[in-house]
Amino acid sequence: MTKYLLCCGRIRSFLALLLRLRSVQRCVPGLMLFSLFFLVFLLVAVSHAEPDGLPEPEPPDLTTLSIEELMEIEVETVSGASRYEQPVSEAPASVSIVTADQIKKFGYRNLADILQSVPGFSVTNDRNYQYAGIRGFGLPGDYGTRVLLMVDGIRQNDPVYNSVLIGNELVVDIDLIERVEIIRGPGHTLYGANAVIAVINIVTRRGRDLDGFEVSGEAGSFDGYRGRASYGSRFGGTTEMLLSGTFFHSRGQDLFYQEFASPAGNFGWARGCDREQSGNAFLKLAYRDLTLEAGYVKRDKALPTAPWGTVFNNPGTESTDTSLFVDLKYLHSFENGADLMTRFSWNQYDYDGRYIYDWADPGDPPLLIDNVDKVRSSWLMGEIQASKELMNKHRLIGGIEFRDALRLDQQNFDVGMNLDDRRSTWNVGFYLQDEYHIFDNLILTGGIRYDYFETFGGTVNPRVALIYSPLARTTVKFLFGTAFRPPSGYELYYRDGATQKTDPDLHEESSTNYELILEQNLGKHFRGTVSGYYTLIRNLITLVNDPADDLLVFRNIGKAELKGVELELVKKWDSGLNGRISYSFQDTKDLMAGDRLPNSARHLVKLNLLAPLYRDKVFLGVEEQYTSRKSTLSGAMTRDFFVTNVTLFSRNLLENLELSASIYNLFNSGYSVPAGGEHLQNSIEQDGRNFRVKATWLF
Repeated sequence: MTKYLLCCGRIRSFLALLLRLRSVQRCVPGLMLFSLFFLVFLLVAVSHAEPDGLPEPEPPDLTTLSIEELMEIEVETVSGASRYEQPVSEAPASVSIVTADQIKKFGYRNLADILQSVPGFSVTNDRNYQYAGIRGFGLPGDYGTRVLLMVDGIRQNDPVYNSVLIGNELVVDIDLIERVEIIRGPGHTLYGANAVIAVINIVTRRGRDLDGFEVSGEAGSFDGYRGRASYGSRFGGTTEMLLSGTFFHSRGQDLFYQEFASPAGNFGWARGCDREQSGNAFLKLAYRDLTLEAGYVKRDKALPTAPWGTVFNNPGTESTDTSLFVDLKYLHSFENGADLMTRFSWNQYDYDGRYIYDWADPGDPPLLIDNVDKVRSSWLMGEIQASKELMNKHRLIGGIEFRDALRLDQQNFDVGMNLDDRRSTWNVGFYLQDEYHIFDNLILTGGIRYDYFETFGGTVNPRVALIYSPLARTTVKFLFGTAFRPPSGYELYYRDGATQKTDPDLHEESSTNYELILEQNLGKHFRGTVSGYYTLIRNLITLVNDPADDLLVFRNIGKAELKGVELELVKKWDSGLNGRISYSFQDTKDLMAGDRLPNSARHLVKLNLLAPLYRDKVFLGVEEQYTSRKSTLSGAMTRDFFVTNVTLFSRNLLENLELSASIYNLFNSGYSVPAGGEHLQNSIEQDGRNFRVKATWLF
């Protein structure tokens, strides 16, 4: 009890100090370093606090523990780093894992909230989509094309935009997630295109995890509400099913933009132009070695920012995204230790954009015209994969993967057809990786992949990782890998004649990555990680404005360099209190221009604290996130900012009932992020203080 009170006192002191420091938060370097060192002191000091005057016991010698005691030691595992389950300490990558329990207790509403909480990630919102930047790389106008997103190992990046959907347009409801695996660095060797700087694998819940009906309802700011109904069960030990449906609606906000502050622009106010609604359906059915999985989402969003020169303050400008996948997987483990996996899936992504333009001459009455973007894409994916342990030293995994984009149709029309581009393409990849346990404390992982793209030909990409544990609780990783990304269908072929054109010389990107990682465990509950990385991206594809005709165009602008350091400390106490702090230094540069890349923060500091308030029933989750300044496309700088999120979560105060209340951006920090080239605005303001209350029943 003394230790717990001591810890709570230090946390309260820290929060009080933080409130005083917010008034001087523009003193970025000194504040950042002071906050970082103070938090390090907080975690280390509390980890060495003495309960009731007695020294904390030394961590046990693992060699003396019984089987039962060893099973109680928590070991995080990851499946996305090597395509099979392995301890995080043996994974050839820097890995973060966010669990379903953390999602509930910190009040995360979508994948964007999850990514915003982990080291090295930042999220921006242009009032249409939310975009994830990693390690300082997140160019305005880019759809996250260098990150691969998977759901249970099923690729979600579409072939037209290659986009990573992390908001309400994600095909899986946040409540159906068991854990999210965030794997930094190139994963091309195992996964192919888009796995350039990160792989995100969402692992969903199983029918047995619900074991009944579950109903969830929530309400929040901006007249937002969400409802979900799910059913899950296991039958006879061989069959289980999860079925779920979700609906979301938000009226949105009335937003002010100085760039339109004239009588013709409603004095800068966009009213009723920020609405959003979505619906999801998800099915997971497993019988013995077979798993059938299907997901569907449709999401509509009005656009208040008047992008691409559309009429300001007109609620008719909107976008609609529809995603669908059906996947059948067979996974069998043989008695000789070999595993065989085959899968086949059908995927579809549709986009409809409606843009309202005024074609009237100056001084004439408005002449409003609908301009429509339409995308229809569908693709098949098939894979055969085998893995086998050999001589208790080698873990081999290899396979062949085939993707056939049957339909990549892009249209743009208003009074006439501006674009009618219809294509199909295919690619195939072969991969092989060996995890070689040279000694008990030394692992060499080597892999190679060959891809052939119908549009660009063949490419070979290797990956090497050396993982060394000089001490029982110390792991050092050295990583090297390359990756390849062909331009998407949108980057290659989209032209509407009014806002955007194509570049006939556009070609593929390639990257090389080096990373050195130190992971240190102290006992069962304390872990520290330091990562240093260097990434070079060649022939970087970027959306730029051509001054010759003022049209947007994707071009290879040369080379980009990403280098930096990430530090993270995690501590868990037997009382249930746990904390995580991370600091990221990110130095990104356009090597041709010699400038920092836009939308790249040099410093990120993140603090997560979770405290049990009443037994194992009531919890308080606190997040503090600091982001330093970023440059915009015009070269101006957005200001640095703090965001504080607080969630009160309870479970089983009443039987089978979970309740939570969250306040996001508690101190109502006003901050903006760089805008893409399609916007008149140089930067776009983000949400101020907002809230959500939620209830979940299981019966």
